[in-house]
Amino acid sequence: MRAVRSAYDVVAVWEIATPSGAGPVPGVGMAGFRARAADPVDLGVVPFPAVTLALDLGEAPLAVDDASGGRERGSVLVGLDPGPVRGRGSGVDCLQVRLSPPAAHAVLGGAAAEAGGSVVPLDALWGRDTARVLERLRAAGSWECRFAIAQAELARRCAESRRVDPEVAEVWRRMVTEHGGARVERMAAEVGWSRKRLWSRFRSQVGVTPKRAAQLVRFDHVAHRLAAGHGVARIAAECGYADQSHLHRDVAAFTGATPAALAGAPWLAVDEIAWPRRAACR
Repeated sequence: MRAVRSAYDVVAVWEIATPSGAGPVPGVGMAGFRARAADPVDLGVVPFPAVTLALDLGEAPLAVDDASGGRERGSVLVGLDPGPVRGRGSGVDCLQVRLSPPAAHAVLGGAAAEAGGSVVPLDALWGRDTARVLERLRAAGSWECRFAIAQAELARRCAESRRVDPEVAEVWRRMVTEHGGARVERMAAEVGWSRKRLWSRFRSQVGVTPKRAAQLVRFDHVAHRLAAGHGVARIAAECGYADQSHLHRDVAAFTGATPAALAGAPWLAVDEIAWPRRAACR
């Protein structure tokens, strides 16, 4: 097994906090990040199968660059399938919230699906509430207090929104359980829908097609196996790829990098501590 860069080499630059317990909304994960580095941060974020809210609490606005070359500053929503994303700033103080697609629909309504692969300013979704929430988060005396404030805000919004169809939620659960390997036709049949109906309802409520969602879930599984030091040939064979070239193309499409470069990505190293697998938003 190939040696992999230790997560602790990365953590030395970051203060990372996670909630001590689960919040009131299922499918939500949170982590707080504060940079402890002399130089400006320029960090590529590896795609993850969740909608992400980045609540920027620093003095200087954080810049988030998306795959199309667009740039947003401050607090943003990152859609489910944004392509390679980079965070840049002279200092980072950020609370990130990961929402599974069912949770994102419950908390954000149709806005999460409409975002698709975009990076959207949070105030375009929450309006004046954005400043109110950020002010409370900045004034909080600890990360635990910040998590409690964010969880209460999400729960309030969840209570006012509609849920995804149970069939859509079940298909998403199956995708995650099978690491993106379940066939769309089989999942449609198992929830009692036609393939066409599943395709339509899933896309309207999640923001991507079932096939694309499964690809993203599979990529996430592959990325963490690469970071754990598993060989490309073994991963390709065990994760449903036609061959190693197929896996290389998939990694390049999601990140613009090679599997070897992805295996050492700093964000993956931080990911295993800030977002433990047992508490991943599913």
